[in-house]
Amino acid sequence: MAKKLLLLFLCCVSFISLSQERKTLLSGKLIDSLGIVKNANIINIDTNQGTFSSDEGNFRMFVSEGDSLQISSIQHITKKIIITKNILASQPLTITLKLNTYVLDEFELKKHNLTGRLGIDLKDVPNNRKDSILRDVMDFSNVNMKIVEGDDYIDKRVRPHLVNTDPNSAFVGAGTAIGMPFKYSERLWALRKKLDRKKAFPYKLFSELGEKFFFEKLKIPVENYFHFLEYCNPLGIEKLHKENNLLEIIKILQKESVTYLKIIKKE
Repeated sequence: MAKKLLLLFLCCVSFISLSQERKTLLSGKLIDSLGIVKNANIINIDTNQGTFSSDEGNFRMFVSEGDSLQISSIQHITKKIIITKNILASQPLTITLKLNTYVLDEFELKKHNLTGRLGIDLKDVPNNRKDSILRDVMDFSNVNMKIVEGDDYIDKRVRPHLVNTDPNSAFVGAGTAIGMPFKYSERLWALRKKLDRKKAFPYKLFSELGEKFFFEKLKIPVENYFHFLEYCNPLGIEKLHKENNLLEIIKILQKESVTYLKIIKKE
């Protein structure tokens, strides 16, 4: 069983690495009929990665061919775009959003003699009208006072299930609910957590250090970003990132970028 889990983990890591190498940095700009659109939300539905348009309407994010982008804004109609080869080849991309029109429901404005001052308006309300309102509110004639405890559920079939678990008993994990031994389910959850962290690592590091650091200072080609991180990964940059040691990561990336650039130039 342990060998199967290890094989599954290696296959998932290989799949993630291959998919990340095909990522391309897409540059775009959002506009509408009035001008630029800022603070709009752009989400890659396939990778669940998102960003916002700047004050100039510009945005950048990693995409692959076939990914679906969803652009939404409070003042505009949500728009979806599928990434094609033509879009990747014709960067920067200009996206035009349509303004959203809100229609209010009709209402009737009735004339009244109220002044807006509670003390004066309250005196103008007839006493018989106030008495009738009070009677309606305080009418308990339909309430059965003989029932000690009423039934809050109209249909007994929708009652919540009673929990008869012993609070002093040991915790039983989700794995036992599906017939899986606890020790295996615990390891599976740990593997899933590790895969999620490995998948999100390149995007978090890019967001924290910025594109100027990688593409201008280190001079790493955009299409080689993920490959460069895999090249540096044996030096423990993911572990250092988990420990919030960005300074040590920067030192490693700066040192290894020199050797990496020489290698890809020979290739």
